[in-house]
Amino acid sequence: MKINVTQSSMPNFEEYIEEIRDIFNSKWLTNMGPKHKILTEKLKEYLSIENISLFSNGHLALELVIQAFELKGEIITTPFTFASTTHAIVRNGITPVFCDINDKNYTIDVNKIESLITEKTSAIIPVHVYGNICDMKKIEEIAKKYNLKVIYDAAHTFGVRVNDIGVGNFGDASMFSFHATKVFNTIEGGAITFKNKEIERILYNLKNFGIKGPEIVEYVGSNAKMNEFQAAMGICNLRHIDEEISKRKDVVERYNQNLKNINGIKLNSIPEEIKSNYAYYPVVFDNYKKTRDEIDEQLKANGIISRKYFYPLITDFDCYKDKYVFEKKSVAKNISDRVLTFPLYSDLPLLEVDKICDIILK
Repeated sequence: MKINVTQSSMPNFEEYIEEIRDIFNSKWLTNMGPKHKILTEKLKEYLSIENISLFSNGHLALELVIQAFELKGEIITTPFTFASTTHAIVRNGITPVFCDINDKNYTIDVNKIESLITEKTSAIIPVHVYGNICDMKKIEEIAKKYNLKVIYDAAHTFGVRVNDIGVGNFGDASMFSFHATKVFNTIEGGAITFKNKEIERILYNLKNFGIKGPEIVEYVGSNAKMNEFQAAMGICNLRHIDEEISKRKDVVERYNQNLKNINGIKLNSIPEEIKSNYAYYPVVFDNYKKTRDEIDEQLKANGIISRKYFYPLITDFDCYKDKYVFEKKSVAKNISDRVLTFPLYSDLPLLEVDKICDIILK
């Protein structure tokens, strides 16, 4: 059997069947039904946030919150992210302006943001990477100085807390992904947490075709509603999320035991003020005896699927190449060429972790 880079967390089969039983009885399958409402309230409690709107996936959540804020012109973000971040900006008719990342936790380099701000800049979309948190204090200072919106791409940070504050409380809004590969999933799904309650109704309408009332369509909206079966999966998975994260922590600590203090291997570090969700296990190979690509191939030869994540950079995608300015010699490029994320999921046996590490070390 292959060891995949990730494996979806799922509840017991009977638990899910019981959860969806009343969906079959009511025949209410979508359009913000009872399960949708229950999950909304439970997520508010778990994430310690006041406002949340659920979506069919994280990408549409991000695309529509940009629309809800009526952003225009340019948005500063980073090229070290998943395609969705930039696609959501471009599909709103906005120009992405790419800022480099730092080499400590691979999030946006806050010392380079101000130099990229122009009269066209309307917002910053920083990306929390691998569960690592951006310098939100500095970003808030910059945003206030230039009157910019801040929308965090928080796809990797479900359940993460900073000094015991839920990460969804920062910025004007945060986008969470509930995709099957994430720490918490609703099969597909996503959410926006936000400060200003006034955009709640706008988000609600935008994800439902822009419909405001039976005979009123106010916005050019989309169809991004989370259905009842997705919400039911979320309700089940949320019951077990703390146990799942605890198991992921055990896997991360086993990797660390095997790979710490090895020349040429840089591991991810978690600051004391961060309560992590152990979403990913990134390793940067810098002057190691084998290159990142050689290690990736050797793992595959042994039935172990790792992932070059994020590679290539957004600015190297065919659809964006040569369209946007980004420095050639960048930290983002350096990390992208050297990083490999290893298999990490709650049910990964620790002996398999040892096997993976033995292959790398030998």
